[in-house]
Amino acid sequence: MTYEEALQYLTAHGQEHLLRFYDNLLPQQQEKLLEQIAGLGLERPQFRDRSALTQKRGKFSPLGALTLEEIRANEETYRKIGIEAIQNAKVGAVLLAGGQGSRLGFDHPKGMFNMGKTRELYIFQCLIQNLLRVTNEASAYVPLMIMTSEQNDAETRAFLKEHNYFGYSADNVHFFKQETEPAVDEAGKVLMSAPDQIVLSPNGNGGWFSSMQRAGLLKTVEEIGIEWLNVFAVDNVLQQIADPVFIGATIASGCASGGKVVSKAAPDERVGVLCLEDNKPSIVEYYEMTEEMRTLRNADGSLAYRFGVILNYLFRVDALMDTLGSDFPLHIAHKKIPYLNQDGKFIKPEEPNGYKFETLVLDMVHMQDSCLAFEVERAKEFAPVKNATGVDSVETAQALLEQNGVVL
Repeated sequence: MTYEEALQYLTAHGQEHLLRFYDNLLPQQQEKLLEQIAGLGLERPQFRDRSALTQKRGKFSPLGALTLEEIRANEETYRKIGIEAIQNAKVGAVLLAGGQGSRLGFDHPKGMFNMGKTRELYIFQCLIQNLLRVTNEASAYVPLMIMTSEQNDAETRAFLKEHNYFGYSADNVHFFKQETEPAVDEAGKVLMSAPDQIVLSPNGNGGWFSSMQRAGLLKTVEEIGIEWLNVFAVDNVLQQIADPVFIGATIASGCASGGKVVSKAAPDERVGVLCLEDNKPSIVEYYEMTEEMRTLRNADGSLAYRFGVILNYLFRVDALMDTLGSDFPLHIAHKKIPYLNQDGKFIKPEEPNGYKFETLVLDMVHMQDSCLAFEVERAKEFAPVKNATGVDSVETAQALLEQNGVVL
């Protein structure tokens, strides 16, 4: 894109301020800025009318799950199917690790955070050790694809290499960067963080598959012959990855996807629930649930909407291919976004001053024809590390790790 093309493009969308500092930039900086402008996609709805992004939800209804009791009754059958799938290289794992540990007071990739008390035990280490238990059982590696962000990619790669991937096979570790979305101010103007840098934020966990495509990793998936991808979040240190029982149960069910769930601790627990929306699998967020939905009970007294998601999903690759090019719903987050003002001064706001846009993996679930809700034991598989203190904190996750026999 030339300067003239950029100016014409930006003017048509009311964003010509992005070229305000252009004449003062070095040639390589000018090239960098023009490249960012070329990828903005300003014709999309979020830059015209944020209200157009308000997601219109359908009719919700409860979705039952394969319960702990049912899983135990068929565990060996499911495990055999899952182990065979791993041994036949039909399963890949995708770790969503694009975030920083800012809420923990840790200005590095969250996966680098040390959970140990008397020894070093990093979040990445916890997850890879969980995966190694499966690959040791199957005597076969599961390709591990790690999604980083522009902000943490180099540091994540260097850290894992320095620690020899915590015993995992380097040949089976693949990195790819999460795509980004520009942030805007209250008036819808795209923000800048430097004279040659637009504020670009990670596009949310729903963009992982398109980011893999952009990075060329889908070719690797095809070459290996992977048919199932297990995608999971970095911030749950008890996350069980490529769980053969989960894989086997999903394959046996004939469903296009599967989601690990835990029974809600209380009707008002702040967790998204796997359910049906217009008779397709979906997730209803806790703040979207009506009082009637929160308190509705089955004949046996259990909550009808009781199965909370833990961001551990299994997707059939051929079904995921159908989502490429689809218009994912964009979710809006009102945030405090540091920016460069019109005088070139860097401002750190104390109150939310703009909007970030992101896609969510929960919308990917709704794009599937079917999803097996697979119940797991909360105390064994759900130890989120989201906050420095209090609920879902380092301290609560450490307690759960110790409860599961992990030495800290």
